[in-house]
Amino acid sequence: MNTPTTLTQFIIEEQRSLPNATGDFTLLLNDIAAACKRISHTVNRGAMTGMLGSADTENVQGETQKKLDIITNDIMVDALNWTGHLSGMVSEEIDDFIPIPEQFPKGKYLALFDPLDGSSNIDINLTVGTIFSILEGRDGEDAMLDDFLQKGAEQVCAGFVLYGPSTMMILTTGHGVNGFTLDQDVGEFVLTHPDMTIPEDSTEFSINMSNYRFWDAPVQRYIDECMQGEEGPRGVNFNMRWVASMVAEVHRILTRGGIFMYPHDKRDLSKSGKLRLMYEANPMGYIVEQAGGLCTTGYERILDITPDTIHQRVPVILGSKNEVDRIMSYHQE
Repeated sequence: MNTPTTLTQFIIEEQRSLPNATGDFTLLLNDIAAACKRISHTVNRGAMTGMLGSADTENVQGETQKKLDIITNDIMVDALNWTGHLSGMVSEEIDDFIPIPEQFPKGKYLALFDPLDGSSNIDINLTVGTIFSILEGRDGEDAMLDDFLQKGAEQVCAGFVLYGPSTMMILTTGHGVNGFTLDQDVGEFVLTHPDMTIPEDSTEFSINMSNYRFWDAPVQRYIDECMQGEEGPRGVNFNMRWVASMVAEVHRILTRGGIFMYPHDKRDLSKSGKLRLMYEANPMGYIVEQAGGLCTTGYERILDITPDTIHQRVPVILGSKNEVDRIMSYHQE
């Protein structure tokens, strides 16, 4: 009988290969996993507990919050602020960075997260998830705002948890990408998708076609070629997918390839993009690159961007290497 590898065992085995490891990182990931188990349970029971629907409030981006946006944010903060592994946090749902309460010890890491990505899907029972990123901070000291403004390439770890037909955690610590499925019977994440890689070629794209008229010319050109199918310059038929949940889109790309685009558009010239750099684009970009894909704004590698603010927005194009290379070449032309 083969005993499955649990997330805890997997992290500890990775830790043993690092001579200076203290165990703090392992404990932090266990804390995040515990919080995501609670979120999974809460999301699953949303309709039965009256947690669906709007909270009639807005977050810092001016987006209407769902009740579960607020509840899942509280679950993440409450699970991480007392453990002694963090010196500060950033959440999509909170304007400023979140300091560690004075009475608790401070650790060496920073956690950044979108507690419920795709929350517009929650009322119609479609896939949502949690995205997180871990950076190194001030060891034993309170975090300052500038501590968070690191390039995505400096991430220690990135991951997301998918609350779908099964609950899955996708994780990278900079040594490839692995997927863990929550065994509800024993309450453990177990390794089910080792060494996930993205095929270099694909015939599937994911984009919100209703925004076509607002896109820049290189994106319109790429989509036009895909839509022309066998009769067009690509000589092959493409499929389109759109879930309006980044965790679902990226997970599909990790399992069978494809390209996901939320490009720059001209609807609101005060915003350079839709998705947030620090806790959406950076962790997803890190995961995609670790799996052999690419992540770009069209003009530059996302992981090389130096952030200006913790809620900065950027255009995002990510997925199968050869498809992303093609659309980058159109931007360069």
